[in-house]
Amino acid sequence: MEKKKIKVGVVGTGFIGPAHIEALRRLGIEVAGLVGSSPERAAAKAEELRIGKVYDSFEALIADPQINVVHVTSPNHLHYPQAKAALEAGKHVVCEKPLAMNPQESAELVALAKARQLVNAVNFNIRFYPIVQHARALVQSGELGDVFIAQGSYLQDWLLLPTDWNWRLEPGLGGKMRAVADIGSHWLDLITFITGLRVKAVNADFATFLPVRKKPIRPIDTFSGKLLPGKDAEDYEEQEITTEDYATILLRFDTMERRTNPRGVVTVSQVSAGRKNRLSFEIDGSQSSLSWDSERPNELLIGHRDRPNELLLKDPALLAAEARQFTSYPGGHNEGFPDTFKQLYHAIYRYLQAGDFVTKPGFPTFEDGHYELVLGEAIYISARTGEWVNVPFQN
Repeated sequence: MEKKKIKVGVVGTGFIGPAHIEALRRLGIEVAGLVGSSPERAAAKAEELRIGKVYDSFEALIADPQINVVHVTSPNHLHYPQAKAALEAGKHVVCEKPLAMNPQESAELVALAKARQLVNAVNFNIRFYPIVQHARALVQSGELGDVFIAQGSYLQDWLLLPTDWNWRLEPGLGGKMRAVADIGSHWLDLITFITGLRVKAVNADFATFLPVRKKPIRPIDTFSGKLLPGKDAEDYEEQEITTEDYATILLRFDTMERRTNPRGVVTVSQVSAGRKNRLSFEIDGSQSSLSWDSERPNELLIGHRDRPNELLLKDPALLAAEARQFTSYPGGHNEGFPDTFKQLYHAIYRYLQAGDFVTKPGFPTFEDGHYELVLGEAIYISARTGEWVNVPFQN
């Protein structure tokens, strides 16, 4: 497919939709139209972002023969029906996570995309920090030796207060899990991507520290709650909360063809004061270790026992070839969160233009999204039972 013929339709006008749009434009890919929760909301966002066409409905967008690719950035409960409809209309699909609300839906999307031979991707953009790509190359090359432990956390504070609100707090819109599905899925995807390990069993502990929250009478965008003025009592209604503010998950990894029995642990929280959006991991191997923090995304700590530790600063001249291809700026020129979207879409649209959909994609696909939902279901069951739960996933 010629690059000039690619036209993208974006579904969703909240926090993440514009992030998709900005990244696509940086690659020279045309965003031909936008649809939102209402024509009025979409029109206001289209004017702000200088997008020429607004669709009255999602159905109108996928019916447009000029649209080749659909980016689904709507609330979680809409991902499955919208991705399915777009595939059935013959469109390639890039979908935000979670891919669906349950593994049955995601399995159906995997099968449908394969049957239609359409490019499909899930927006696990965190993989595309240059330093993360380099960390994967180090692990896969054997530089760390045998992996012993993968540990870390994903911490935020945007839902710390009883007056903090977002649609993700409502199970009908966001799903039966919140912190794990929203941000924990990024950490779990990242660790499996870097190490190549699959999780075979989980033991999870959940907590909801704020069982009742104050829901604003009027809708608000993601992360905007902290900026709301006033916060008077009459502006809210009390809402019972059933999804988790916090989770800690013990992990056992698949040991096939491995000399060790790798273990892992991750803590996920959306109520950790001062942590704005911090994903961190440490991977400990038999020879050395790696440590990374998304709030310092251009640094990688490489730990040693028999010599001084190393602090690698992002510099394409020092990175593995696998990481260099996703690095746009020289050393000392930091690359951050918006750049991960650009690099992910660079991989997707390069694959799309090559047209050989038999080759293995270099980006997260619907199969990766399905795996995270299967894993998430096991985590949910474990949190309810207090027991270890096997992850029933077949490669």
